[in-house]
Amino acid sequence: MSDQTIEFQAKIYVYDLKNCAREFGFKAEEHWDVSMVTSQQKADIEKRYFPILSAKVLPEMLAEMLGSVKFKLSQGIEKVPDTATIRQQHLQYLVAYSPDRLRR
Repeated sequence: MSDQTIEFQAKIYVYDLKNCAREFGFKAEEHWDVSMVTSQQKADIEKRYFPILSAKVLPEMLAEMLGSVKFKLSQGIEKVPDTATIRQQHLQYLVAYSPDRLRR
């Protein structure tokens, strides 16, 4: 996948986040917490928070996708692991959730 495709996918992901926030009536102070997670961590997040938005991303594109999404959301970009670390930790998903919105 090219850089242009990663940027396009990040743009779509952010568009979906904004639509989801609008649909669920997010307040101005609410924000999305976006991170790379394993399939087990994704399941745990799905049990604790609602709504969430997830996307399965290839390991070699995951770090760049996270950086692009955080940039588009105007969030600070922390140091992200390299592809070898992502593979070793079995990180497969980009997941966004609002820490203020616990599942009831």
